[in-house]
Amino acid sequence: MNHPQESAAPALRRLLDLLASGAATEDFADVLADARRRGAPAAVLAEIDDATWQALRVHRTLRQHRRREAELTALFDTAGDLAASRDLDTVLQAIVRRARMLLGTDTAYLTLPDEAAGDTYMRVTDGSVSVLFQTLRLSLGHGLGGLVAQTARPYATPDYRTDERFHHTGTIDAGVLDEGLVAIIGVPLLLGGQVIGVLFAADRSPRAFSPDEVALLCSLAAHAAIALDTAKSLADTRAALAELNAANELVRAHSAAVQRAEQAHDRLTDLVLRGAEVPDVAAAVAALLGGEIAVLDAEGEPLAGRSAPAAELAEAVAASRAEGRSVRHREQWVCAVLAGHDALGTMVLRGRPDLDDADRRLFERASVVTALLLLLRRSVAETENRIRGDLLTDLLTAPERDPAGLTARGRRLGVDLARPHLVLVAEPADGKTDERGRLAGAARRYLFGSRGVSAEHAETVVLLTPVESGSGGSGGSGGAVGAGDPEETARQAAERLARLAGFPVTVGAGRPAAGPSALAASYGEGLRCLRALRVLGRAGEGASARALGFLGVLLGDGHDVDGFVGATLGPLLAYDARRGTELVRTLRAYFDCGGSLTRAKDELHVHVNTVVQRLDRVEALLGRDWNQPERSLELQLALRLQLLAGG
Repeated sequence: MNHPQESAAPALRRLLDLLASGAATEDFADVLADARRRGAPAAVLAEIDDATWQALRVHRTLRQHRRREAELTALFDTAGDLAASRDLDTVLQAIVRRARMLLGTDTAYLTLPDEAAGDTYMRVTDGSVSVLFQTLRLSLGHGLGGLVAQTARPYATPDYRTDERFHHTGTIDAGVLDEGLVAIIGVPLLLGGQVIGVLFAADRSPRAFSPDEVALLCSLAAHAAIALDTAKSLADTRAALAELNAANELVRAHSAAVQRAEQAHDRLTDLVLRGAEVPDVAAAVAALLGGEIAVLDAEGEPLAGRSAPAAELAEAVAASRAEGRSVRHREQWVCAVLAGHDALGTMVLRGRPDLDDADRRLFERASVVTALLLLLRRSVAETENRIRGDLLTDLLTAPERDPAGLTARGRRLGVDLARPHLVLVAEPADGKTDERGRLAGAARRYLFGSRGVSAEHAETVVLLTPVESGSGGSGGSGGAVGAGDPEETARQAAERLARLAGFPVTVGAGRPAAGPSALAASYGEGLRCLRALRVLGRAGEGASARALGFLGVLLGDGHDVDGFVGATLGPLLAYDARRGTELVRTLRAYFDCGGSLTRAKDELHVHVNTVVQRLDRVEALLGRDWNQPERSLELQLALRLQLLAGG
C-alpha cells in the first residue's frame, strides 16, 4: 500500500548511522532493499539509491583514510623504533612484523646480500614455520627475490608456482613449497640507487596485491634500508672510535716508552759520566728491566753478574752480531756488545723471556753504553800500559843504571816493583815476527782490568803480573795456583793469549821476583825457558823453568837443586823415611850397574829377587815410565845431585 507522505529521511538517517558505526558494505544495500519491501515510491527509492551510492563512496573513503592512518601510524612507529633502538635485529624484526600485519599476509621476511658468497640469505622472518625456507639462499636473478635484487623494482605474483616470469630453481621451489606459499610480493631495499636487500610479504593462498599494498611495502622497505645504513654507520663509527682509542693507547704507550727511554738514557749517561764501572751499569739496567743482567767479555769471562757457559751462548752471540740486535735464546735475551765490527763482549738478560719492543730497545741501548764504557776503559788502559811499557822496557834494558829511580817511577805509575811479580815472556808459536803486534794487543787485553803491564821487547812480548798475596815471594818458586804459580800462570796465559790473538802462543815464565835487578834476571830465565820450549818442540805451550825438569835446573838463574831433587825423588825419599827401606840406594845401584840386576844385587849384597821387589815398588811410586830414557835421565841427575849434596 502506497503512502504518498512517506519520505526518504529515515533511510538517510540509517545510512548515516551505518557510516558512523563503520558497518560493512553489505549493510548499506539492506537500506534500499527494506525501502522496496515497504513499497516506497519510486522517487523515494531513487533518492535512497543515490544516497546509498554516496554513502558507499564516503564509506570507501573513510576506510582508505583509516587504512592510511594505520599505515602512517606503522611508519611513524617504525621511525620511532629507528630513533630509539640501536639494535639492528630488533628494528628489522619490527619492520617485517608490521609488513605482515598491515598487508594481512601469512608471512613476511627480509633477505640481505652475502658479498663473500655472491648470493642473498634470509635475514629476518615472521610467520614462517619451515626451517628449510628460513635457511634458503637465493642467487642473483633466481626466483622472485633474485629478480627484484637484479632489477631494483618491486614484483608481485598471485601464484608463484605457476608464474613463469621468474627463474625457478629446485632449491627455491622446494623452500617455497615447504612453507606452503602461493602469493608473494617483494620490494627492493634501496640505498643510493643500490639494492641492499629485499622485503617480502606472502600468503599461503592466491591473492592479488594492490598498488597501495605495494606502495606500503616499499615505504617499509625504505625504513629497513635506513635501519641498515644507520647500523652500518654506527658500526663504522664504533670501528673508527675503536681505532681512535687504539691509536690513543698506542700514542700513550709510545709516549710512556719514550719517557722511560729518556729516563733510562739519562740514568745510564749519568753513570758513565760519574766514572761508573760495568757492574754499576749492569745493576742499573737490571733494575730498569726487572731482570738479571750479566756482562761477559770477549772471551766469555764474567765482568758483571752471574756467568754463563760461553759455548751455550756462541750461536746467539753470532746471531746478534749478524742482525745488529738482541736475540732471544731460550728463556733469556742476548746482545753482542760491539764497537763497529769489534766484539767487546756480551750482555745477557735473564728473568724477562717476554720482552716488548720498548724494553728490547732499552736493553740494546744498554749494550751500546756498555760498549762505550769498555772502549773508554780500554783506551785508558792502553794509554797507561804504553807509559808503563816504557818503564818495563827500561827495566829490562838497564836495571842496574838507576834501581831506585825505576822503583819510584813505577810507584808513580801504579806499578810497585818492590813487591813480587811474575815475568812472562811470550812469542807467536810459529816464530813470525809480523804477528808480534797482534800478540802485543792480545797481551793488553789479557791484562785489562788488572795491575799488570806489558811491552814489546827483543822480538818478544813481556808481561809483568803482580803475585797475589800469599802466593809466593821473590826467593821461592811460588806454589799457589794463580798469579804466584809460574807453571800454572804460564799455561793459562798461553791459552788465553792464543784465544785473544787468534794463533798459538808460547809462554815462558821466570820465577817470582821483586826489585829491578831480580825482575830483569827473572826475565832472562823466562826467555831461556821460552827458547827451551821451542827446542823441545813444545811451541804453543806455557811452562816455567821448574816444569822443564833438569833443563829447568840448567836454565834457571837460581839453580834450585833441592827443589829439583825433591820433585824428582820425593816419593822414594818419603817412603824410605817412613818405612826404613833403601829404595833410593837400590835405584842408584841399578843405574850405576848399567841396569844389570845381577851386578846390582852384588853391589847391594842382597838376593836378586829383593832387587826386583824394590824396583817394583819404585815403579809403583814413580810410575811405569821411570825407566824410559828421558825420565831415567832426570832420575840419574837427581840421584847424582843428591849424592853431591851429601844425601
